[in-house]
Amino acid sequence: MLISVRVIPRSRKNSVEWDGEGEGGRLKVRLTAPPVDGAANEALVVLLAERLGVPKRQVVIVRGATSRLKVVEVAGLNPGDLRLRLA
Repeated sequence: MLISVRVIPRSRKNSVEWDGEGEGGRLKVRLTAPPVDGAANEALVVLLAERLGVPKRQVVIVRGATSRLKVVEVAGLNPGDLRLRLA
């Protein structure tokens, strides 16, 4: 499953929330890690894997490695599971 993500690095705490309504929404992910040397990307993968209950190897940044707007692929997850696990 592909997920649109907006990353906000150097936040006070790590959090994941929906930004927008319905199918057109995206995840807004706040990370304490700075956007330096891939630290924020690694923190994003770890946080999403933890919150979704999947191994880190199933979470891959497909697009936007150097951007705040990213597309992340989570293997073995459907849209219904995503909403339930993040609620």
